Amino acid sequence: MKRIQCWIILLLGMAAGGAAQAEKADASKPTNIEANQMAYDDVKQINTFTGEVVLVRGTLILKADRMVVTQDPAGYHYATLYAKRGEKATFRQKRDGGPTLWIEGEAADRIEYDTKSDLAKFYVNAKARLLDGPTPTDELKGQVISCAVQPDSYRVHNPPPAPDTADAGPTT
Repeated sequence: MKRIQCWIILLLGMAAGGAAQAEKADASKPTNIEANQMAYDDVKQINTFTGEVVLVRGTLILKADRMVVTQDPAGYHYATLYAKRGEKATFRQKRDGGPTLWIEGEAADRIEYDTKSDLAKFYVNAKARLLDGPTPTDELKGQVISCAVQPDSYRVHNPPPAPDTADAGPTT
């Protein structure tokens, strides 16, 4: 299928401050989204991109099989990136504080990126890494990881496995 290129400005606002912060310069950059297909619903303010989706905005790079972008009445954008079965959706962005500082993450199910709160959430077999050049300075693994674009603001959630009722024994 012929690849389409869609240039849109999503104004993915980035917060200011903090060493683990996304690069401030990204906030003023145009957004480029490449995908095999795009559908737009003007009434609902929803863009759906499918097939080899790559979003680039300055140093921010998001990759997935499918991405749905919604816009609220205030103009904030919410992107949900879905991984192709057996693959991962990925997130990578330079951090302020030095030329070699990066944050990257991946998930087997989806990544949700909220521009209002500058929060990325990675779902199912998720990983997030803070890098100084190629060297990881911090690494997180879990079923759900929330990474706020703020220093030391990460949360990993690993729900307990469901009880195995076959080994539970008799109940009275």
